[in-house]
Amino acid sequence: MNERSAQSLVTIAALAALADGATDAAEQEQIVQVATRLGVNMEDITLPEHVSPAMAAAQASRLLMTSESREAAYQVALAVCNADGYANTKESMFLRSLAQSLDLDPSRFDAQSASVMEAVASVGVAGTPSATATSPERSEQSIDEFILDQAMLTAALELLPDRLANLGILPLQLRLVHTIGTRSGQAGSGPQVKELMATLGIGVVAQVMESVVRKTLGGLAGGLLGGMLGGATGLAAGGAVTFATTYALGHAAQQYYAQGRTMSNSDLKALFTRLKSDGTAMYPRVQARIGQLAQGNTLQSVMQSVRGV
Repeated sequence: MNERSAQSLVTIAALAALADGATDAAEQEQIVQVATRLGVNMEDITLPEHVSPAMAAAQASRLLMTSESREAAYQVALAVCNADGYANTKESMFLRSLAQSLDLDPSRFDAQSASVMEAVASVGVAGTPSATATSPERSEQSIDEFILDQAMLTAALELLPDRLANLGILPLQLRLVHTIGTRSGQAGSGPQVKELMATLGIGVVAQVMESVVRKTLGGLAGGLLGGMLGGATGLAAGGAVTFATTYALGHAAQQYYAQGRTMSNSDLKALFTRLKSDGTAMYPRVQARIGQLAQGNTLQSVMQSVRGV
């Protein structure tokens, strides 16, 4: 994939993020930031009212000359459109139009994304903290171990060659927060958990967009896009960022629920920032274990490695 194709792929990812028609100002700003970090100036793809994301994506698709690059672009768009668990009507229409522009049969990719969700769901209660902890100390240790396990698991998904494996990251993060809330007696609904993540600045669509694009482009030979991707790139960088984010999310939720959900947004954000730095510092100590989790090179084998605590 050459640089023009890579720019086209990032553009298509950004357009996919805008395709739902319900992107709020905060989410759009996160998308702009991600696109900028990935080397695309959003001013170049700001859409006049008479140009839809699908039409703009069709134009970008013309720069993708190989079957590999076209498949990569569709998989990236598919991941972005399904970032929050499903593609709505507008996103589905965008994907159908994109597949036609790329001359691809989308059915096999849809089957791949469905298998990702099935694999995540198969983890079940085996990966959740035991409800039979015998003391507060044991219970606290159990939650801490669970958070570390889930942070390593989400990082391992970044190391898998399957781009769509990254779709498993958000469900695992949502389950992590929900489990911690349940253990504290303050379980929240799915929308409440997503609202907490948004408060922490974890943009669901933006997170998946950056993660999948980095996975797709980070291994280009000769550092073709080293400047575009800004320093450390590819699978290793994605694993480190995802580990730190999940680690910080879990421990922030732990303290948030322990304080009866009374923590202010500013205090919560400051706590998350500090915890993310802690997670970044911890990553080198667990990097080898994360690599072992990903050694099976399939999503199913990674999920089967989750242990109960």
